[in-house]
Amino acid sequence: MKIVAVSQRVARVAEHDECRDALDQRLIDFLLAGGFLPVPVPNTLCLHTHETGADQDAMHGWLTRLSPQAIVLSGGNDIGEQPARDTTEARLLDHARSRRLPVLGICRGMQMLAHAAGGQLKPVTGHVRTRHRLSGQIGAEVNSYHAFALASCPPAFTVLARSEDGEIEAIRHLSLPWEGWMWHPEREEVFAAHDLCRLKTLFGE
Repeated sequence: MKIVAVSQRVARVAEHDECRDALDQRLIDFLLAGGFLPVPVPNTLCLHTHETGADQDAMHGWLTRLSPQAIVLSGGNDIGEQPARDTTEARLLDHARSRRLPVLGICRGMQMLAHAAGGQLKPVTGHVRTRHRLSGQIGAEVNSYHAFALASCPPAFTVLARSEDGEIEAIRHLSLPWEGWMWHPEREEVFAAHDLCRLKTLFGE
């Protein structure tokens, strides 16, 4: 089973005065259904190194020990909302780039792929709690839960699919095995065959 490192959202729980890493259990199920072993990435590794001034890079050490074969940037949190998560995902992309590891960005994860490549986001309406029919290289009906969309295709990427209103719904890197999907494959009642097929092709069975 290939190990897949999965980024997590940051959730503030005021009742307990806690800041928690969180991940939808269905995303774990989706990756397991694809034949992969998901391992959540703590968002405190980069902060720990920074705050303690430790000589050893905690994030680098963790990734070296884990040695993931692929990376998923999950949904949740707007970019800029949780700096620890932004830093963690930027480091994950650096790690993936240096080793040419496959990456799947889901919703916010696709936005992070674009952001890291110098792309811009824009507010969008009609894309929260609805469904879209895609056109382009991916022809399917997908869910939609996002209030921001890509303003344009980021450099070094190509558009795989658009929604009916012309918004970019999927992208792929031109030279790296990286894809971004604006929909949440884990939120389907029954995982879509086309999503599992693309996941397996991207990560390699």
